[in-house]
Amino acid sequence: MELNAITLLTADMARSIDFWLVAGLDVTFGGRDAPFTTLRLGSNYVNLIADPAGSPGFWGRVIIHVPSPDDLHRAFADAGYSSSTDPADAPWGERYFHILDPGGNEISFAKRLAAPS
Repeated sequence: MELNAITLLTADMARSIDFWLVAGLDVTFGGRDAPFTTLRLGSNYVNLIADPAGSPGFWGRVIIHVPSPDDLHRAFADAGYSSSTDPADAPWGERYFHILDPGGNEISFAKRLAAPS
């Protein structure tokens, strides 16, 4: 397993992107007007989700790449855990599912999909 990305809410996508560009990250998906943006952080990523209302309090998601999200999803279900989503293919090129840990933190387990030929 490996840590892949950290996902954060932002009330202002353009301003957040500008901040991360100053830090040296590059946009790899989305952009200033997108509801979801990914920026490269070395071999990892920072994801931004637009929330114009500026939700109060903390929110975030840890994304961990695993060999098989489907197998891990079944293992969690077999252990009595319910996930927030079923495994699905995402338009940004990952198969993933979300689950809350016992502390209420959202964790996404994902696998990169093969590049289209």
